[in-house]
This record gives sequence, C-alpha cells and structure tokens, in this order.
Amino acid sequence: MVESAVERAVEPDPIPEPRRRDPLKRPVAWYRRLPRWSRRTLAALVALCTLLGTLVGVTGAALFVEGAGTPPAAAHSTGDDALWLGHAWVGWQPGSAGAPKTDADLQALVDQVRSSGIKDLFVHDGPFEMDGSLNPARSPKAEWFIDAVHRELPGVRVQAWLGQVVGGTSLHLDDPATRGRIVAGVGAALDRGFDGVHFDFEPVADGDSGFLDVVGAAHAVTASHHALLSVSVPQVEPMTGFRLPGDLLAGHPKWWSQAYLRRVAVDCDQVAVMAYDTSLPTAWAYRGYVARQTQVALSAVPSNVQLLMGVPAFHTHDPGHWVDAETMPAALDGIRLGLGAHPPARPFGVALYVDFAATPADWSAYRSDWLTTAH
Repeated sequence: MVESAVERAVEPDPIPEPRRRDPLKRPVAWYRRLPRWSRRTLAALVALCTLLGTLVGVTGAALFVEGAGTPPAAAHSTGDDALWLGHAWVGWQPGSAGAPKTDADLQALVDQVRSSGIKDLFVHDGPFEMDGSLNPARSPKAEWFIDAVHRELPGVRVQAWLGQVVGGTSLHLDDPATRGRIVAGVGAALDRGFDGVHFDFEPVADGDSGFLDVVGAAHAVTASHHALLSVSVPQVEPMTGFRLPGDLLAGHPKWWSQAYLRRVAVDCDQVAVMAYDTSLPTAWAYRGYVARQTQVALSAVPSNVQLLMGVPAFHTHDPGHWVDAETMPAALDGIRLGLGAHPPARPFGVALYVDFAATPADWSAYRSDWLTTAH
C-alpha cells in the first residue's frame, strides 16, 4: 500500500518497499485499454460465471444432503403406478420403436403388469398433427388393445398418450383453433374406449397460458365422459429463485415454478413429473435431486390429484441422460427419501418410462426397491 505524505514525514522508511498494485482496485493495463462497453461486458461475464459457479456448488452440496440416509421401508408402492407404452401396441409402421405386437407379446405384458403395482397404461396414440387434429388411422389396433387389457387386467386403465412438440415450426398452443382441434381429439379418443387421455406437450414454458387453456378445456371433456385427464410435466424448480439461473445454465426452459405446476394440476386428475434427463453425472446427485423433486411436487400438486414420479427405464447416451447416474435404483431411492418415513395419505406412484427400453434389471429394481420393499 502507498503511504501518505504525513506518514512518510513522521516515520521515514530507510528502505523503500516496492510498490504493489492491488489487482482488485487497480485494473491491469490491458483491461484499461479496452473500450468501456467491452469492460462492462467482461465484468458481466465474470459476474455470471461466478453466479453459476456458486449455483453449481450450492446445488451439489444440497443434493448430497437430500440424497443422504437410508430410504424408509414405509415408502413403497400402493398399487397406483403407471407405465408408458410405445406406439407399436396400437399401430405399427416402419420406423416405429419395437416390432408389430402379437398375442404372445400381449400375454407377456399382461403377466408383467399383473404382478406389479401398475394401475395405468399410457399407450402412445396419435400424435396430434401440427394443426392440433388427431388422425385415428395412426392407431388402427387401439380398440383391440383396450379390449384385451380390460379383459385380462380388470381395474387397469388404458389412457391415450397424446402430445406433440410445441413452438417454432411445430404445434402452437397459443392458437385458439389449434386448441379447439386438440380438445375435439380428446373427445374422439375417449369415444374409442380409452379410459383417459395423457397429455405430453414439450417444451411448455413456465406460465404458458395456452397450455392452461387447453388443459382446462380438455378436463371438461374428460369429466363429461367420466374419464381421466393426466398430464406429463417437466421438473419443478427445486427452490424458489432457482428457475431463471437454472434455465440459463441449461440453455433452455427446463423447470416450472411450483406456482405454475399448481395452476396446471388443479385441472387434472393425474400429474406425472418427468424426473429424468437431468444432465446430472453421478448417481448420488441424481438420487438427491429426485428426492427434492418429490418433495416440491408433493407440496405443489393438490392432495386430491394423483402424483406420479416418472423414473428412467431407458438407456440412451446423451448429454441430458448419463446412464450410470440416472438409474432405476437411484430414482426409486430418491423418491422414497422424498416421501419420508411417514408418506402422505394421497394417491401417489411411480411411472416407468418406457416399456420397449426397460431391461430385466430395471424391472427387478422396481420390484425389489419399490414394489416389495415393505415385506
């Protein structure tokens, strides 16, 4: 530090100390030579990186805490689980996942579901066309499948899994005519014998009013048919204020606020949180994250609406899904930790995604870690 003139006069220093620049107070020469707008941009980037680094660090510590401990035995299946099924069950064409389904395939599915806690089957129907219309020719075997499940699995509900990519050059929920065609398609699906409709529109940003409108209108139709309206929803911000910096870190809208989830859920009979594709690289972090997702979803979704936590029974390798981290055991442990030793008395279950990618190990984990853990 440079001495003042008074200090030098009172107590002169016989050996002057080399002058040192404080890098926090004195900008280095190259920085001073930058134009003012460049300095401001650089300062903003440094601040943003610092914020994101802090966010990552705090989040990592929080996930470790959330995922610690032993999952309680009281948290287990109550027979309200679900399974997403590929389109091949109701109509197959070249390029579809799997192969055309046979009576033998149906019997294997019946055996799998009969010995599980699965109550709802979301079979991929449609999807909606980009104008919101629904073409029944895409699923010519729908009635065959519905009748077979009702016959072989009394009490198990078959829902039409309907959706589409939204925004950009795809379907637009802010268009009233498009929403009208979607609602008409809901009625048409129920007239074919489905027990409900399971919406899956992606990506829907937090606060989207068009989505609220179409859910409300569709619910009126399902209620008039004494059927269910079920909705897939994205993950929820783990804590208030996390969504905006989290979306920035993810590079796209990824989370809903708890308030928006609550607004959507009040017009639904069932909500399924897609608790996968988190980009988390370790199983302990994913386990803690799912525990927190379970807690906030329980808080946001009204207790009279069934809550499902979607779990990964697929094994694709991409930046959003680390197969060694997002495992069935990690997801189920996280859900049980989120439920706690005294699970709330409300409709709750897990939803397995997806039948054609699930392995015997996935099913084994479901049975040992969720279905029979109380025994």
